Amino acid sequence: MPEFQLLGQKPTRQGFGEGLVVLGERYDNVVVLGGDITESVMTSFFRDRFPDRFFSIGVAEQNATTIAVGLALSGKIPFFASYGAFCAFRNADQLRISVCYNNVNVKIGGGHAGVSVGPDGATHQALEEIAVIRTLPNMTLVVPCDYMETKKATIAIGEIWGPSYIRFGRANVPWFTTEDTPFRLGRAEIFRDGSDVALIACGAMVWQALLAADMLAKRGISACVINNHTIKPMDVETIITAACRCGAVVTAEEHQIYAGMGSAVAEVLAKNYPVPIEFVGVRDTFGGSGDPDELMEKFGLTWKSIYAAALVAIERRDKGSTGVRRPTEVPRFTPADGYAA
Repeated sequence: MPEFQLLGQKPTRQGFGEGLVVLGERYDNVVVLGGDITESVMTSFFRDRFPDRFFSIGVAEQNATTIAVGLALSGKIPFFASYGAFCAFRNADQLRISVCYNNVNVKIGGGHAGVSVGPDGATHQALEEIAVIRTLPNMTLVVPCDYMETKKATIAIGEIWGPSYIRFGRANVPWFTTEDTPFRLGRAEIFRDGSDVALIACGAMVWQALLAADMLAKRGISACVINNHTIKPMDVETIITAACRCGAVVTAEEHQIYAGMGSAVAEVLAKNYPVPIEFVGVRDTFGGSGDPDELMEKFGLTWKSIYAAALVAIERRDKGSTGVRRPTEVPRFTPADGYAA
């Protein structure tokens, strides 16, 4: 397995912006629609490079989505990007009927994902959109782990047919993958091999899972770290194989624990190979305004929560748990703090 080193800090939105430019250079039918926040989601990169193929729609997400449908039906490859809180929820009907029901080649960029948005606060922090988007038929959903993978994923969804949604954030986050790091839509990547517990993560939580694996190793626990970047279609085979080998699973995402990536993993395991599984994510609460790192800590979105959850999952496995805990076995956490380390 490859060893990962921190290469720096970059926002995943920058990878999205750079990926759009690459697509624009490769295909003259790629167009981009903006919603008055082009600098914030970095579609400005494309606007500056290809001004004739950029269209500012204004603060009108529903209109932008239906315009994108018309462009797609005319032979274009349209990308529309806004904050996930808006482009996944405000225009949910347009996504469901105009885009997915008609299986139209529209690409949606959902920015400001998770609490790491920081000071913009709960209204702008998308924490539920994985749950919504992954239920839509015909939709591909990608949550890349860092700047470089976001660039690769943006290019990849531009080169496949069909509705696609890519989730990215605002704040600087660890950048640790390179041009040579394997990436393919629909395939989870094993970033670290292990046999005691499988840490399955997406987005910014992949780096936190690697840190947790390092700390678990100091206790003699071998953790497998899986970058589960494609939520739909999910790599069922890799997830089942990891569960069979480790017998205990932890999922980690910068999203509500309900109906997100972790729930999708649980659905796979419930049907194919049930094992003890613990979920790290936001626990049925809205976000808040503050420093990104402080918010990640407050909501239990760090390696500490993954580490603590791994110990719980391993203990349940070793006790032969059927998955139902007695009250005395419930780990101590609060909705704001996640698992107590």
